[in-house]
Amino acid sequence: MKHTLSTIMLALLLPLAACNAQPAAQGASQPAAASAPAGSPEAAIRSKLTQTYGNQGIEVLSVSPAPVSGLYEVFLNDNQLVYMTADGGYMFTGDLIDVNKRSNLSEARRDELNRIDYVALPFDSAIKEVRGNGKLQVAVFSDPDCPFCRRLEKEFEQMTDITIYNFLMPIPDLHPAAEAKAIRIWCSPDRTAAWTGWMRKGTVPPESAGCDNPVRDTMALGNRFGFNGTPTIVFPNGKIVAGYMPKEALQEALEANQK
Repeated sequence: MKHTLSTIMLALLLPLAACNAQPAAQGASQPAAASAPAGSPEAAIRSKLTQTYGNQGIEVLSVSPAPVSGLYEVFLNDNQLVYMTADGGYMFTGDLIDVNKRSNLSEARRDELNRIDYVALPFDSAIKEVRGNGKLQVAVFSDPDCPFCRRLEKEFEQMTDITIYNFLMPIPDLHPAAEAKAIRIWCSPDRTAAWTGWMRKGTVPPESAGCDNPVRDTMALGNRFGFNGTPTIVFPNGKIVAGYMPKEALQEALEANQK
C-alpha cells in the first residue's frame, strides 16, 4: 500500500485522547515564509516537498538547521515537524531525543513553534466559567459531542480557583449533530449552565429559536490555528496541548503555564 506524507503524518499526530478530524489544509498561526536563496538547503527542501507532495496541500512554514549535523528541521502546516537531509532526498519523522540530557528536542520545538497569542483570543466568543477565585486561566476548544471533551469537563468540575474559556469547535465529520447542539447551548438563557449541565451531567440543552452566535467563527478560528481535534487546551503562555488530561496532570500544567 502506498503511503502519502499526509497519511503518514496524520497517523503520527493523532492523539489517543482526542476526537480528531482530517487536518485543515492550512496551518494557521505561522507567517508566510520568505523565498529561500537559490542553491540553499532550504530551497532544495522546499522544492522537493512541493514536487512530491504539493498536491496534498503540504505547506513548508520554516526550514532551519537541526541540532544534529547534516539534518534540517522542517516545520509544516498542521503543526508537523520533520527532519530532512540538505538535498531534500531523505526525511525522518518522529521525535529527536537528546540521550545525554534525556530530553525530547522535537517536543520542545513544537511547543515553541506552536505557541499562540493567548491574550488575542476573542474571549467574548467563549463560554466562561469561573470556579473559586478564578486565578488560573485556560482556554479550551471543545466539541459538545466529543467524549474526551466531556471527560476533561469532569476534571474541571473537581478543580477550584480556575477560569475556563470554552470555545465551541464542533467537528461535523465526526459528530453531525454537534454544531446544532453548540448553537442551542450558546443561545440558552444561561449558556455556562447549559454547557456544564450537558458536558458533566448529560442534561440536554433546552430548545432554542436560535440567536446570533459565534460557533462558525470559533470553528474557523480553531482551523486557522491548525487544531484538528478536541479538546485542544491553550494555556496563557501560549502553550498548546491536544487531548484529554487527567486532573493531576492538568493542575500541574495549569500552574506551570500561566505566563
